[in-house]
Amino acid sequence: MSFFEEVHDRKQTKSVKWDMLQMRFQSDDVIPMWVADMDFKAPEAVNQALIKRAEHGIYGYTVIDEDVTSAVTDWVKNRHGWDIQSEWLNYSPGVINTLHMALQAFTEPGDKIMIQTPVYTPFYNIINVLEREIVKNPLIHQDDYYTIDFEDMENKLASGVKAFILCSPHNPVGRVWTEKELRKMAELCLQYDAMIFSDEIHADLVFQGHKHLPIASLSTEIADKTITCMAPSKTFNLAGLQASYAITPNKENKEKLTNAFLRQGFNNSLNGMAVTAMEAAYRHGESWLGELLEVIQGHTEYIKEMFAAHAPELKVTKSEGTYLVWVDCSELNMDKEELNRFMIDKGRVGLNPGQDYGIEGDTFMRINVACPRATIEEGVKRIIHAVEIWREANN
Repeated sequence: MSFFEEVHDRKQTKSVKWDMLQMRFQSDDVIPMWVADMDFKAPEAVNQALIKRAEHGIYGYTVIDEDVTSAVTDWVKNRHGWDIQSEWLNYSPGVINTLHMALQAFTEPGDKIMIQTPVYTPFYNIINVLEREIVKNPLIHQDDYYTIDFEDMENKLASGVKAFILCSPHNPVGRVWTEKELRKMAELCLQYDAMIFSDEIHADLVFQGHKHLPIASLSTEIADKTITCMAPSKTFNLAGLQASYAITPNKENKEKLTNAFLRQGFNNSLNGMAVTAMEAAYRHGESWLGELLEVIQGHTEYIKEMFAAHAPELKVTKSEGTYLVWVDCSELNMDKEELNRFMIDKGRVGLNPGQDYGIEGDTFMRINVACPRATIEEGVKRIIHAVEIWREANN
């Protein structure tokens, strides 16, 4: 049996995904395919490094030394072709923590912040809680694919937008932005003096035929206006260990961000297990990642083929990366609440309702495919069966 085919029982492990079914879905009889973590074990090298660290038995304050820093810089250079410097790095528990700090460092209450919708739910939350104004640049959805409305983007940047939060690769629509698209977005931000906060947490999860480019790697001028957020958490299933980093090439901006961290009590450190896992993953996880990418791309293609053959009312968005599949359910003719309950009560699957990503997602559902094929097949079978019953009732 392949490493990625083994089914692991995650219940009673304080798993958000598996132990909160009743709270989240008001049902224990669903397959959870929602929150973005994987049902795969982390690379064996990571687990062995953590076991060795635990066997030591002392969990004192932990330094992020040159071994850890070079693991990060080497990974970014080798994987993404961006030669970053250790002095550009800030460490934090998560990308959202860093975005909180960045918004506080470079914008003021009332400032306009641009996002490209539908988009990752916490983007809305951090803008609202910090009392900034959300400015939407809705993506164009056509032929089960998403592109950028650059005319709308420019018009809204010209209205005084102070910062643009980029999701690259994009969650939930699965786009891996091309160099041309990235340059156009960056040039508009430079033209209208908007900072770029780039969430690149899915950078390593890109399918064959596509390549992730860090937007800040395109030019010195773009780098000077950009804070890039990356992490091993999505790549290697380490989210619960809370390890991420920000890359800020501009010295003045790096100082502003560091001061924002300090004001909130962050001192550029991580917990000992996070440090251990991050170093091991970046040093020894590449072959594991290669196999993972084949698995999740195969799962994505399987869902698309099965829905096309047996539930054509469900349109799978063309995905170029991430392990998140974005499905257009508009042909079921349900409102957003009916659609969510349909998947839970009739499909017996726990998905992310598209409404969580903005009104542009009201008729969509998001499926996490980072799980064994047996789980994928059972989940797809349940959804197809529910759609077949719906079709009979409505024809």
